[in-house]
Amino acid sequence: MELDPLMRLEPPVDISRSDAAAEAAKELSKPVYGQAGDSLVSRAVGKVLDWIGDLLGNMASNSSDGHVGLILLFALIALIVVVVLWRAGVLRTTRSTPRTVFDTDKPRTASAYRTQAEQEAAAGNYAAAVRSRFRACVAELTERTVLDERAGRTAYEAVADAGRAVPALRDVLQPAALVFTEVVYGNRPGTSERYALVVAADEAARKVSTRMLVQG
Repeated sequence: MELDPLMRLEPPVDISRSDAAAEAAKELSKPVYGQAGDSLVSRAVGKVLDWIGDLLGNMASNSSDGHVGLILLFALIALIVVVVLWRAGVLRTTRSTPRTVFDTDKPRTASAYRTQAEQEAAAGNYAAAVRSRFRACVAELTERTVLDERAGRTAYEAVADAGRAVPALRDVLQPAALVFTEVVYGNRPGTSERYALVVAADEAARKVSTRMLVQG
């Protein structure tokens, strides 16, 4: 008997529900799924994933239907991808979100932002501290005339403009701009390590001299 052409094209399926549950458990154990912070929401999502893994395990003991197991495995992996992207902030940002450094046309002084950042860091609120300290850095560069007073400048535009004026600043400002954008607009968690990168950029901004501007 001649096989249906579609049947000949279909790849062989040889996976049981127990295999699917094992693969799902293996996937869930990867460290990437725990790198997006330890907030109440992320812990709740973790509980849901654990529940799905347990559900697959229970179903595996009741049936050995490989087709259903494969479908459940693919569905779980798809769910995991969505959850990871959401926890990483990719799905929580929009193209219409303005990613400017300041949220006002009249920024405060660098000293004011710096003081606020230090208070936030001391309280363990590193996400807010990253935002305030990078604003202090950009305000400092503006006060030292490395940057002109321009509203609506993004973090990366600040790096590009400052790098043209003082090339030596580019390498220290770039990682700080990345941290600021990820934490403030990408919903990535603020950490002491990320805050330290922004502090380094701010300290570099405070050391800019008129001589460096002339040489740049």
